Amino acid sequence: MKDYTNYLASRVTSGGMSRREFMGRAVAAGLTLTAASHLFAESAKAQEPKRGGHLKLGLEGGSATDSNDPAKFLSQVMFCIGRCWGDMLVESDPLTGAAVPALAESWAPSADAATWTFKIRKGVKFHDGKDLTIVDVVETLKRHTDEKSESGALGVMKSIKSIAADGDDLVLTLSEGNADLPLLLSDYHLVIQPNGGVDNPTAGIGTGPYKLTSFEPGVRATFEKNADDWRSDRGFVDSVELINMNDATARIAALSSGQVHYINRVDPKTVDLLKRAPTVEILSTSGRGHYVFIMHCDTAPFDNNDLRLALKYAMDRETMVEKILGGYGKVGNDFPINSTYALFPEGIEQRTYDPDKAAFHYKKSGHSGSVLLRTSEVAFPGGVDAAVLYQESAKKAGIEIEVKREPGDGYWSNVWNVQPFSTSYWGGRPTQDQMYSTAYLSTADWNDTRFKRPDFDKLLLEARSELDEAKRKEMYRDMAMMVRDEGGLILPMFNDFVNACSKQVKGYVHDIGNDMSNGYVATRVWLDT
Repeated sequence: MKDYTNYLASRVTSGGMSRREFMGRAVAAGLTLTAASHLFAESAKAQEPKRGGHLKLGLEGGSATDSNDPAKFLSQVMFCIGRCWGDMLVESDPLTGAAVPALAESWAPSADAATWTFKIRKGVKFHDGKDLTIVDVVETLKRHTDEKSESGALGVMKSIKSIAADGDDLVLTLSEGNADLPLLLSDYHLVIQPNGGVDNPTAGIGTGPYKLTSFEPGVRATFEKNADDWRSDRGFVDSVELINMNDATARIAALSSGQVHYINRVDPKTVDLLKRAPTVEILSTSGRGHYVFIMHCDTAPFDNNDLRLALKYAMDRETMVEKILGGYGKVGNDFPINSTYALFPEGIEQRTYDPDKAAFHYKKSGHSGSVLLRTSEVAFPGGVDAAVLYQESAKKAGIEIEVKREPGDGYWSNVWNVQPFSTSYWGGRPTQDQMYSTAYLSTADWNDTRFKRPDFDKLLLEARSELDEAKRKEMYRDMAMMVRDEGGLILPMFNDFVNACSKQVKGYVHDIGNDMSNGYVATRVWLDT
């Protein structure tokens, strides 16, 4: 609550939010009018952003194969880079996850939610000085519907039948109704670019708070303040430097010595060590992120569901949360949804570590010999240790797992979504529909378990257009059961996002949407020097 109201206050004092809007949001979050009014005055005074300075972030997750084409954003580093230079049509509220205006200042659906009209904001300029137009918006969305673009948002965009301009408004016609559409357009791949990025998708020209000044994949990216930013409630520093630091020890040393102001993906095992540093603050945020072990359902030997079930029951989830997350997270149940999502499917029995059941299904599968699991520290903090821990728990069921440690550089292009059994992570998505559409729809490019079931696809489409919440919730429950019991996903834990910063960093927003303040860390914080 405190983080959220401080975030609102920072927007007020910087001119980005009126008192009326602040009061409305604060009351909706559970405050009384009197308390909201008092907090508005006090927090606004205390949280007034300071401008200026050079912000340095040491981030894990980059690679020499990274592309600055938003369609191909894969890594944590590119997620954050894209937030610096680009904007989407819609953003999500940090506390509730609800859709809030960005380049689209408002929207309205038809009665059946199959046609949506978005009013595009005027007076916005790209970094090259050109005005944002409806053509740029239309062409951006069209590019992400083209399979040749290899867009990570392709699964989301497939339901859009037509993308058109009505004067200066955007009109999207869907193949079926979808009450979640505005939130789907907050997907971080859907950065609005000049002419949709068709001419030069990697140029890094957008409408965001910072202008890209240099980009070395797997090394660093630098930015300068966008003087023509259409928003005054962000982009408080003069310049930003994102340094790729895949080595956890190097990141901790850089933060502790003052070489950087912020680091991501702090291994929970090092939290107590970092807490001893008087200049460091730990930032832990609960959300939708999850650490996973993924099997390709269409590749031997993982095309055998009994083997998949054996490997699921061989996972000691409680121990994984305790030893790998240090308690900074919750146990998972082999489907990618937790209680932060609307219409969470309640009442599904929690899968637990059961060596006897694992041995039963392993014998039934007829498989013999070891199973190769590929992993890396860049997969998630403690990824290699997690694989070894899993190897040990599986032994008690008579299952031999061979763990192969892969190099961090190139892991996301050579291992993830390529090799049949590996470790990975997901940051979650704004809605259940988007999570399933991105990673479990048969035709999704990022279907990293190769889970392909026509009945699941049909149910996903039906749930998308179902306006009866009770019916829709039951559909999501059925989908969760399919993924849990027949999919290639082993999801032992939902992780808290554990990061750290210098105490000079102020204004950090704990955002349930995703890690690093939903990628907006560099655009939301300021330096108190």
